[in-house]
Amino acid sequence: MRLHGRAVRLTAIFGETDTYQHKPLYHEIVCRARRAGLAGASVFRGVEGFGASSAIHTTRLLSLSEDMPIAVVIVDDEQRVRDFLPELDELVGEGLVLLDEVEVIRYAGREQR
Repeated sequence: MRLHGRAVRLTAIFGETDTYQHKPLYHEIVCRARRAGLAGASVFRGVEGFGASSAIHTTRLLSLSEDMPIAVVIVDDEQRVRDFLPELDELVGEGLVLLDEVEVIRYAGREQR
Protein backbone atom coordinates (compact mmCIF):
# COMPACT_ATOMS: atom_id res chain seq x y z
CA MET A 1 0.00 0.00 0.00
CA ARG A 2 1.23 3.48 -0.87
CA LEU A 3 0.30 6.38 1.35
CA HIS A 4 1.68 9.78 0.43
CA GLY A 5 0.47 13.36 0.50
CA ARG A 6 -2.89 14.34 1.96
CA ALA A 7 -4.39 11.96 4.50
CA VAL A 8 -6.50 11.98 7.66
CA ARG A 9 -5.35 11.12 11.17
CA LEU A 10 -7.91 9.57 13.48
CA THR A 11 -7.05 9.74 17.17
CA ALA A 12 -9.19 7.98 19.77
CA ILE A 13 -8.40 8.78 23.41
CA PHE A 14 -9.91 6.80 26.28
CA GLY A 15 -8.95 5.03 29.50
CA GLU A 16 -6.50 2.15 29.70
CA THR A 17 -9.01 0.03 31.63
CA ASP A 18 -11.70 0.35 28.93
CA THR A 19 -12.51 -3.07 27.48
CA TYR A 20 -14.49 -4.75 24.74
CA GLN A 21 -15.64 -8.31 25.45
CA HIS A 22 -13.12 -8.62 28.32
CA LYS A 23 -10.14 -7.56 26.15
CA PRO A 24 -8.39 -4.18 26.14
CA LEU A 25 -10.34 -1.75 23.96
CA TYR A 26 -7.18 -0.55 22.21
CA HIS A 27 -6.44 -4.14 21.09
CA GLU A 28 -9.90 -4.51 19.56
CA ILE A 29 -9.56 -1.21 17.69
CA VAL A 30 -6.15 -2.20 16.29
CA CYS A 31 -7.47 -5.62 15.20
CA ARG A 32 -10.49 -4.10 13.49
CA ALA A 33 -8.36 -1.44 11.78
CA ARG A 34 -6.13 -4.19 10.40
CA ARG A 35 -9.13 -6.23 9.21
CA ALA A 36 -10.50 -3.08 7.55
CA GLY A 37 -7.26 -2.79 5.57
CA LEU A 38 -6.25 0.55 7.04
CA ALA A 39 -2.64 1.66 6.55
CA GLY A 40 -1.71 1.20 10.21
CA ALA A 41 -2.60 1.85 13.83
CA SER A 42 -0.44 2.72 16.82
CA VAL A 43 -1.27 2.75 20.53
CA PHE A 44 0.29 5.28 22.92
CA ARG A 45 0.02 5.24 26.70
CA GLY A 46 -0.16 8.66 28.34
CA VAL A 47 1.75 9.59 31.47
CA GLU A 48 -0.81 12.06 32.76
CA GLY A 49 -4.13 13.52 31.72
CA PHE A 50 -7.76 14.26 32.43
CA GLY A 51 -10.89 14.17 30.35
CA ALA A 52 -14.59 14.88 30.63
CA SER A 53 -14.70 13.64 34.24
CA SER A 54 -11.90 16.10 35.22
CA ALA A 55 -10.20 13.38 37.30
CA ILE A 56 -6.43 13.58 36.85
CA HIS A 57 -4.70 10.28 36.04
CA THR A 58 -0.94 10.18 36.45
CA THR A 59 2.04 7.83 36.63
CA ARG A 60 3.67 9.83 39.40
CA LEU A 61 4.55 7.42 42.21
CA LEU A 62 2.60 9.12 45.00
CA SER A 63 -0.63 9.11 43.04
CA LEU A 64 -0.24 6.11 40.74
CA SER A 65 -3.30 5.56 38.58
CA GLU A 66 -4.41 2.31 37.01
CA ASP A 67 -6.46 4.04 34.31
CA MET A 68 -3.92 5.98 32.27
CA PRO A 69 -4.93 7.72 29.04
CA ILE A 70 -4.57 5.64 25.89
CA ALA A 71 -4.44 7.09 22.37
CA VAL A 72 -4.97 4.97 19.27
CA VAL A 73 -3.74 6.76 16.15
CA ILE A 74 -4.70 5.69 12.63
CA VAL A 75 -3.62 7.45 9.42
CA ASP A 76 -5.04 6.69 5.98
CA ASP A 77 -6.89 8.43 3.17
CA GLU A 78 -10.01 10.28 4.28
CA GLN A 79 -12.66 7.98 2.84
CA ARG A 80 -11.10 4.83 4.31
CA VAL A 81 -10.93 6.44 7.76
CA ARG A 82 -14.49 7.76 7.53
CA ASP A 83 -15.68 4.29 6.51
CA PHE A 84 -14.11 2.97 9.74
CA LEU A 85 -15.88 5.49 12.01
CA PRO A 86 -19.07 3.40 12.55
CA GLU A 87 -16.95 0.57 13.98
CA LEU A 88 -15.15 3.01 16.26
CA ASP A 89 -18.48 4.50 17.33
CA GLU A 90 -19.62 1.01 18.35
CA LEU A 91 -16.48 0.48 20.47
CA VAL A 92 -15.71 3.82 22.17
CA GLY A 93 -18.39 4.68 24.72
CA GLU A 94 -16.46 7.24 26.75
CA GLY A 95 -13.56 9.25 25.43
CA LEU A 96 -12.58 11.59 22.63
CA VAL A 97 -12.34 10.88 18.90
CA LEU A 98 -10.58 13.37 16.63
CA LEU A 99 -10.02 13.68 12.89
CA ASP A 100 -7.48 16.04 11.42
CA GLU A 101 -5.85 16.49 8.04
CA VAL A 102 -2.19 15.54 7.79
CA GLU A 103 0.45 15.32 5.10
CA VAL A 104 2.23 11.97 4.83
CA ILE A 105 5.91 12.45 4.03
CA ARG A 106 7.04 8.84 4.31
CA TYR A 107 5.19 5.54 4.76
CA ALA A 108 7.45 2.56 4.21
CA GLY A 109 7.69 -0.91 5.72
CA ARG A 110 10.91 -2.76 6.41
CA GLU A 111 10.70 -4.79 3.24
CA GLN A 112 10.52 -1.59 1.14
CA ARG A 113 13.86 -0.14 2.30
